[in-house]
Amino acid sequence: MAQPSERKKANLVVSTVVFIVGDIEAAIHWYEHLGFKAHRFPPGFAILYRGDVQIFLQQQDGYSRPDDPGARERGAWNVYIETDDVASLFEEFSHLPDVSVTTGLCRQEYGQTEFQVTDPNGYVLVFAQPTDE
Repeated sequence: MAQPSERKKANLVVSTVVFIVGDIEAAIHWYEHLGFKAHRFPPGFAILYRGDVQIFLQQQDGYSRPDDPGARERGAWNVYIETDDVASLFEEFSHLPDVSVTTGLCRQEYGQTEFQVTDPNGYVLVFAQPTDE
């Protein structure tokens, strides 16, 4: 019998962010503005998808995301999503009436061009693309 250190280790394939929300239908509606499609799974669960990206929503009635002053102060993110055309995505989101871009399109010193939006529940989404140099 093979020892644990000799066994082949499982490859991790994908990770999906899970957001807890107080009103899942309102959250789904907002993400649909961003071009996400939703699969609803009662009670209180949905999978949002756009392209290869998925976001899970779980409803907890009356839930309100607690304020985290430390995370707010350092501009912490909740999900980092790479795209193949960040400028077009920025243009698309900038013209949506219910979407507030909280940080504009900018080139970062670590080789990415990014922008941020904050959803109505306070989750910060960063959309990025590697910078051509």
